[in-house]
Amino acid sequence: MQNMGYMHAQVDLKTSTKGKKMYVTYILNPGTPFYIRSLKYDIQDTLIADLLKSAPQKVQLKAGDRFTVDKLDQERRRITQFLMDRGYYRFHRDFIIYSADSARNSNDINITLHLLPYRENSKSPETQHKRYAIRNISYLSGNEDGKLPLRKSVLENSTAMRVGEPYNYSKLQRTYNNFAKLQTVRYTNINFKEIPDSSWLDCDIKLSTNKPNTISFQPEGTNTAGDLGAAASLIYSDRNLFHGSELLTIQFRAAFEAITGLEGYQNQNYVEYNLETKLQFPRFVAPFLSNSFKRNSNATSELAVSYNLQNRPEFHRRVFTTAWRYRWNEPHHHLAYRLDVLDLNYVHMPWISKTFKFNYLDSISNSILRYNYEDLFIMKIGMGVTYNDGINAIRANIETAGNLLNGVSHAIGSKKNAQGQYTLFNIAYAQYAKFDFDFTHLVQFDLHNQLALHFGLGIAWPYGNSSVLPFEKRYFSGGANSVRGWSVRELGPGKYKGTDGRIDFINQTGDMKLDMNVEYRTSLFWKFNGAIFVDAGNIWTLRNYAEQPGGQFKLNTFYQQIAVAYGLGLRLNFDYFILRFDMGMKAINPAYTTQAEHYAIFHPKWSRDFAFHFAVGFPF
Repeated sequence: MQNMGYMHAQVDLKTSTKGKKMYVTYILNPGTPFYIRSLKYDIQDTLIADLLKSAPQKVQLKAGDRFTVDKLDQERRRITQFLMDRGYYRFHRDFIIYSADSARNSNDINITLHLLPYRENSKSPETQHKRYAIRNISYLSGNEDGKLPLRKSVLENSTAMRVGEPYNYSKLQRTYNNFAKLQTVRYTNINFKEIPDSSWLDCDIKLSTNKPNTISFQPEGTNTAGDLGAAASLIYSDRNLFHGSELLTIQFRAAFEAITGLEGYQNQNYVEYNLETKLQFPRFVAPFLSNSFKRNSNATSELAVSYNLQNRPEFHRRVFTTAWRYRWNEPHHHLAYRLDVLDLNYVHMPWISKTFKFNYLDSISNSILRYNYEDLFIMKIGMGVTYNDGINAIRANIETAGNLLNGVSHAIGSKKNAQGQYTLFNIAYAQYAKFDFDFTHLVQFDLHNQLALHFGLGIAWPYGNSSVLPFEKRYFSGGANSVRGWSVRELGPGKYKGTDGRIDFINQTGDMKLDMNVEYRTSLFWKFNGAIFVDAGNIWTLRNYAEQPGGQFKLNTFYQQIAVAYGLGLRLNFDYFILRFDMGMKAINPAYTTQAEHYAIFHPKWSRDFAFHFAVGFPF
């Protein structure tokens, strides 16, 4: 209590016993808190005194504040950090002490901050604090072969300190962080040596590196909307491709799933092969940025190229993707950014089964299905921002596609195809804008009980060269991370009710999505945790499609189409990952109009309203 300013606080202790147990009660009388009446500085070192006077005023102590130990420590840390960033290599917080004086019968305290002269030890004489500058920076190898695997320019750009500059503790920490970002560096050790009879420091940076090349194999089980399967990945990594800690990753993945619910097809299996190559640079790679900006930024650049082969019973799909993006973060502000400068996708449909084509694609009216089974270009740019402080998590993403291509098409006077679309190499390209926002707030009651609140909103608008969003960009609802009373892609859009499970995965998609979730989480025993949740949300289309009656978003009716679910969850927490089993029930079902079916919470039917979900990790 005295550390909080209650200098005359009293604590009485009361005990009672019952059997072999003792009950203790603390009776606290804090009294009146003390306040700071005035603050003075006693600094005999004139150079330091002048530096502090010229510094921006961020004083942590001021008259009228409550007298607390925490406030005193904040001011001590502020001055210590300020001086250590301006050459005072030998300075530390113990050189700052306080004296306090209070008048009799008064709760006001006069504070004096004393900055003591430098003393190497208790027997050495007092001197002024010495201000150091860096004379030389050397790079040493901590490897057995004694070789430095990084280029000189990479070493220098990762070092925030510079020869001739005053010693700076913040730049020292930034240097540690810069080298820690490099994939090839295992650990960094930085030492300073004082040059006798001078104010110079020599800096030695010693680096030990990881093995540059690794090969790994990752088996996995898959579960896509209840269809079980297996997959395996073979991954090759080179952590130092061009001797600048560039990370090259080549991954080959093969997957197999047994598909259920299909009729009239010769094959019931889904096979996927994916080859992806990524090259990540531990810095901004851009011609228009200065070396100073690149050195001080906490960023990476990434080039990715992939080829995906999908063979389903209904169709074969090939997707070629190439992308160039930047990522950077501000760890002190819990912020991370992603900028997709260019993301190009080419979707090719080499084969569609006669059964699928006859049943669904030959229909003139079904524009959504037909559009999503044609060759397509998607050229997009986008940006994402993420904030996470452990209590609040915010994610926002925006992307647009086709605008540049559409501008070029108009500029050169391109002709449209039979469907009224501009093409690139005789292939139509998508044009749309998309925005996603996600917010999660955690309320921690104690070590074992937590309340999670989640809100998610997504909206995408096809325009110009597109009347329908590409299937990969459309929203779906239901499933383990959405409204858990419905299976994945079973809910919506709006009050639309699917009639044929074979095509619902197309028709039960939309241009807009809303998710609202409340989940209470508690520890049970050993590794088992429990949860109670209520979910609400749906998807809608922004245009009126004949294939999705009742699915269009309308301001005066959308709230009547919000689905609600409730349920219980069981989780196995293995620290590194969480296995989640959620059991949801429909409470309000917008697909039905009758009272008994619409308000399913009052008339539950197990076969109609229950949904089971298995997933890894929390839903939000």
